[in-house]
Amino acid sequence: MKKYSSYLLVGLCTMALTLPVGKYANASAATNKVEVAGQPVDLTYAAEKALPAVVYIKYVQNSKTKTVEVQSDPFSDFFDPFGFFGNPGGGNGGVQKRQIRTPKQEAAGSGVIISPDGYIVTNNHVVNGADELTVTLEDNREFNARIIGTDPTTDLALIKIDGKNLPTLPIGNSDNLKVGEWVIAVGNPFGLNNTVTAGIISAKARTLGANGVESFIQTDAAINKGNSGGALVNTKGELVGINAMLFSETGSYAGYGFAIPTAIMTKVIDDLKKYGTVQRAYLGIQGQDVLNYVNNLKDQNKDVPDLGTVDGVYVAKVEDNSAASAAGIEKGDVIVGVDGKNITKMAELQEVINSKHPGDKITITWLHNKKKMSKTVTVKNMQGNTKVIKTADLDVLGAKVIPVSAELKKQLGISYGLQVKDVKNGAFKDGGISNGFIILTVNDKPMKTISDLQDAVKDASTSKNPVLFITGEWPSGKTDYKAVNIGTDK
Repeated sequence: MKKYSSYLLVGLCTMALTLPVGKYANASAATNKVEVAGQPVDLTYAAEKALPAVVYIKYVQNSKTKTVEVQSDPFSDFFDPFGFFGNPGGGNGGVQKRQIRTPKQEAAGSGVIISPDGYIVTNNHVVNGADELTVTLEDNREFNARIIGTDPTTDLALIKIDGKNLPTLPIGNSDNLKVGEWVIAVGNPFGLNNTVTAGIISAKARTLGANGVESFIQTDAAINKGNSGGALVNTKGELVGINAMLFSETGSYAGYGFAIPTAIMTKVIDDLKKYGTVQRAYLGIQGQDVLNYVNNLKDQNKDVPDLGTVDGVYVAKVEDNSAASAAGIEKGDVIVGVDGKNITKMAELQEVINSKHPGDKITITWLHNKKKMSKTVTVKNMQGNTKVIKTADLDVLGAKVIPVSAELKKQLGISYGLQVKDVKNGAFKDGGISNGFIILTVNDKPMKTISDLQDAVKDASTSKNPVLFITGEWPSGKTDYKAVNIGTDK
């Protein structure tokens, strides 16, 4: 994995990012004609189907003011020894807090229209942090887009434009792809809109360590900066993947591109559309490919156990109260199948489990002491139940928060914080927080703005432990600590 990571930082954001200072690079057929062996494949039908449905996405993040810490210097300490200009206690070689204005950022990527009313699938890294998104169609019509939902775990996002009867690309089943099959990549590399490149499926179920859940399609169809979020299309004119990254030492195409398969995309996008967040099922194991496990032991000159197979997923740990533990899987076992599908490596297991919802039943097949075993169990979510998890907002707290006044900050000797007011029924009241309490940190992150708290609530609400661990002060100066449960079972 580490071997890949030094290059993937270039390829992960295959969009063209422009900053005032420096550079950052993150990148059935229409006829019954039978192809003759050895003859070139006609990809014109696939291109005609795909081009109208692939869009250009312009990303804008406006200039912002932020506070940063910098090392003080003798000159600034001499002219501001008492911190009158925002540096209390920071003189004499200490750390200064200064306000800087970040430059406006612009970038470009691609997306695929999947419904006539304007739903577009793209990469999370194409839209993450955007203040403005502009979508341009092949016919040069422009639309403002809004984000419906994002999933950093798979690097997918769903955005929406207001349109009718828009051209779409039918979604194919990536499970049916075969290595060696011809595909085209459609997108907007380097600002060259409506570009089509061709190649073959080079490999399936690649794991690169870039995302939490991944089972990439590898292709030698050229993918470059700006292709992110674009379409990987089979010869039938069906969407089979969302182009996500390239593998390169230079940041430009070097023969290896990677796309997120529709087998992962379809479920993620459906969940984002319906719930706003992905309803992710968990098997409850930690492990790795059997081959990697065996090779690691050999590299360490350790004895290699006879697992009965060189394929599958070696189980290094089983989580309590999980589907795996309910099945009876133990450390040292090897998972070789799910729902009748052979599992040869972790990427294949992730792809299958990612297609499930909490509450679904799956049949797991594994080897225990080389003996094949099988059992049907119910998969759960990260919180250990089968309930729908929705991203919480500040209204779950049952109170309002406002930035601490300058006078109170001076009185308490603090530089930031959020003060609680108008407490009603909700998580704050249940957690023992009442009017006047000043929130300083939540889950170890400083609360300088209301959006900081909103982000903390959102992250915690979909986590394994949906609790806000709060450090704060009362107006009297007394420090206090609170644990506020925002989960559905609180």
